[in-house]
Amino acid sequence: MRVISGKARSLRLKTVEGMDTRPTQDRIKETLFNMIQHELAGKDFLDLFAGSGAIGIEALSRGCKHAVFVENNKKAASCIQDNLVHTKLADEAQILVTDVISALRKLGSEGRKFDYIFMDPPYDRGMENAVLNELDHSELLKENALVIAESSLQTEIQDEMFEYLKVLKIKEYKTNKHTFLQKCRRAEK
Repeated sequence: MRVISGKARSLRLKTVEGMDTRPTQDRIKETLFNMIQHELAGKDFLDLFAGSGAIGIEALSRGCKHAVFVENNKKAASCIQDNLVHTKLADEAQILVTDVISALRKLGSEGRKFDYIFMDPPYDRGMENAVLNELDHSELLKENALVIAESSLQTEIQDEMFEYLKVLKIKEYKTNKHTFLQKCRRAEK
């Protein structure tokens, strides 16, 4: 696994050994960032279920101003730290070693806001909707912020499930998909 583009381009990233994390494949990561790359400069990025940190690191490499990585697994959090040091992006990052819902509530209580929120929870455990429901009623999203949920092809994420989040598009791959959501006023849904 490597950083695909930007100031840390081509640098190899460590991954967490074992089956507890499942890194996003480079080709899927490249497709994702090709879709959003022109909007990243100077933005704030939140990487949930961060694993090795590859997605947030790619965002920083491509010009994001700051990234927060949320990872409950201590080995994975240590891997993120190593990858941030290796890519020389540690000064632009923060790692929270806690569960995602607690992290969202903590960040919300601090008044933090993000332009991009990426989440890649363990597949087929229903965690996507729990996190999206929390985001639906939080103040963490800046105006026009984009939420990107990586999930299995079988996972259903639909507008009707939320009060304010709206599904903009779904990009399917062979084994998984990205669902792009944006917060809007109730009247816009």
